[in-house]
Amino acid sequence: MTTYAQKTLLLALTAASVAAGLTVTGAGAPAAAATARPKSVTPQLDWHPCARPDGPAAQECAELPVPLDYGDPAGRQITVAVSRIRSERPEARRGTLVVIPGGPGGSGVQRLAQKGAALQKETAGAYDLVAFDPRGVGAGTTASCDLAPEDRYLTNLRSWPGPDGEITGNVARSRRIAEACARGGGAVLRSFTTANQVRDLDRFREALGERKLSAWGVSYGTYVAAQYAQKFPERTDRWVLDSSGDPDPKRVARGWLANMSQGADDRFPDFAAWAAQPDREQEGLRLAARPEEVEPLVLELAAELDRAPRESTTPGVPLTGNGLRQALQNSLYSDSAFASFARLVKAVQDPAHPPVLPPELAQPLRDEDAAVMVGVICNDVEWPRASVASYQRAVDADRARRPLTAGMPVNVLPCSYWQNAPAHKPVRITDDGPSNILMIQNRRDPATPHSAALEMREALGDRAVLVTVERGGHGVYLGNGNACGDRAVTGFLTTGRRPTGDVDCAG
Repeated sequence: MTTYAQKTLLLALTAASVAAGLTVTGAGAPAAAATARPKSVTPQLDWHPCARPDGPAAQECAELPVPLDYGDPAGRQITVAVSRIRSERPEARRGTLVVIPGGPGGSGVQRLAQKGAALQKETAGAYDLVAFDPRGVGAGTTASCDLAPEDRYLTNLRSWPGPDGEITGNVARSRRIAEACARGGGAVLRSFTTANQVRDLDRFREALGERKLSAWGVSYGTYVAAQYAQKFPERTDRWVLDSSGDPDPKRVARGWLANMSQGADDRFPDFAAWAAQPDREQEGLRLAARPEEVEPLVLELAAELDRAPRESTTPGVPLTGNGLRQALQNSLYSDSAFASFARLVKAVQDPAHPPVLPPELAQPLRDEDAAVMVGVICNDVEWPRASVASYQRAVDADRARRPLTAGMPVNVLPCSYWQNAPAHKPVRITDDGPSNILMIQNRRDPATPHSAALEMREALGDRAVLVTVERGGHGVYLGNGNACGDRAVTGFLTTGRRPTGDVDCAG
C-alpha cells in the first residue's frame, strides 16, 4: 500500500509494514519513558506542523502519553506518535475520522500522509482526519530484541522452509528470536498488544475531546477497529473495515497466516493472465503464451534458485528461491506491482545480468520494527507448543496442496517459543452493538482472502453489511480504483447510508 499493498504484514495482513519500517519517521526522536500522570488528567497534545513533501500541507503531529500498563494508569508512561489534518470546511465538519493502519507494524502517521489528500477530497470537509502510530512504531517509544541482521530479513522473519521443505533452520531461528526478545524487549515489548492499541486509541479520542470517533481500518487495522467497536461500542460513529481477516480468538494471527495459502491461490490467476497477455511482449515482460503456463514457470525458477541462489546487485545478498517466492507474495497485493515481479522473473532467466532485488528484500528490517511485528502477534494469543515433527508434517502437506506459498503459512514461528504468557485474553467479536459498520473486501485478496472476511462478517451479524468488489489485491477504498466500492464507503462516511444488505461491485 507507496500503495498500501507495499505495506503488508509480517504474517497475513500487511512487506509494507516492512518496507515502511525501513523509512518511517515521525514527530521527533524516539521517546523514552515519560513521567507518571494522574489517572484523572486528560492527556494534552502539543501539535506542530509535520507536512511531508508528498503529503497534505496542513498535517500536524504530536506525542500522546499512554500508560505502559493500563492496570496501573498512573504509573510509567510511554508515548505514541499521533497526527491530524483538520477539516478545511468547519461549517461542514461532523466529527473526527481515525485512520487505523495495518501491520502489525504499520504507521498511521505515514498512512495519513499518503491518503490524507484523497480522503479530504472524498469526505469534503466532513471530518478532521487523524491517525496514530501503534506502540513501538515510528517516533513513539520503541523496544528492541537486539536481533542479528540475518534474522531480520523478511524472508527469515516470514518462516519460509528451506530447500525441499526442511524446517531445521526455521526452528533454530524461531527459538533464537524468542530468546532474544525475552532478554532484551522488557516491559515495553510485552505491552505491544492489540488490546493496548485499542486502549491507546480510546486515550487518543479522549485527548481529542471527542465523544465518538468514526474509523477507516485497513488489513490488521480492521481487527483493531473490530476490537474497539466490541469494547467501546457507544464511542463508535461510522466504522469502515477494509480488507478483514478472520477474528477467531483461538487463532488470531496464526489463522491469518494460514489463510495466506488460500489468498495466494485466489489471486495468482490475475497475475498469470496479465503475464500471458500479448501486450506484454512489446514491454519485454510476457512470461508465457498461456496463463496456465505461468505458475509452473515461477515454481521451477524458485526451485532452481533453491538449488543455486543467484548473486544480485546487492553485495552479499543473493536471490534465493524464497526471495523469489516472497517477491511474488508482495506483488500480488496490487496490480501495479505485477510489472516489477515480471521484470525480476526475466532477470532470473538471463544469466548474463544479476537480478535487482526489491528494496524490501535487499536489507534487514530495523531491529525496532522487527520487534514490534513479532511482539504483537506473539503477545496477543498463546500459540501451540507443537513438536518439530508436527510442524514438519504440516509444512509438507501445505507445500503439496499450495505450492505457491511452499508451506510458509503453517511453519514454526518465534511465537511457538515465546516466554511470556498473553497479558490479555483475546476478544471475541460479536453482533452485540450498534449497526454502524461497513465492510469492504476484494474478492481475490492475497493476504486476507474473501473466505476469511466472511468469518468477520458472520461474527458481526446485523451490525455490518459487506461490499464485495470483484477484483484482486489487498486494500480497497481509495486503493484499487473501483468507483462502485469507493462510492459505497464515501457515501457511508458522508451521509451515514449503507446498502440495505450485502452487495457486489463489478470489477
